[in-house]
Amino acid sequence: MSQAAFKGYISGLVQGVGFRFHTMQKAQQLYLNGYAENLADGRVCVYAEGEMNHLQNLVDWLEEGPPSAQVSTITVEWQEQIGIEGFDIR
Repeated sequence: MSQAAFKGYISGLVQGVGFRFHTMQKAQQLYLNGYAENLADGRVCVYAEGEMNHLQNLVDWLEEGPPSAQVSTITVEWQEQIGIEGFDIR
């Protein structure tokens, strides 16, 4: 299996609606490492690394987000892994 990583920037109604918590749960289900954090401009940043097919599954999920959120846009930048253990909310 190929390993990869991405950093995603999600905008819309994504802060104050449990977006980071639900993202952490989904990432853990997919055995991915990384983090989710709120940005000052109202977006959420998600960094994840692991199996390529699991990462794509998370990207697909992020396009919708949890039922409480309203995702308007997502930008994904594929990159090299930086070696994070676990998945955290920052």
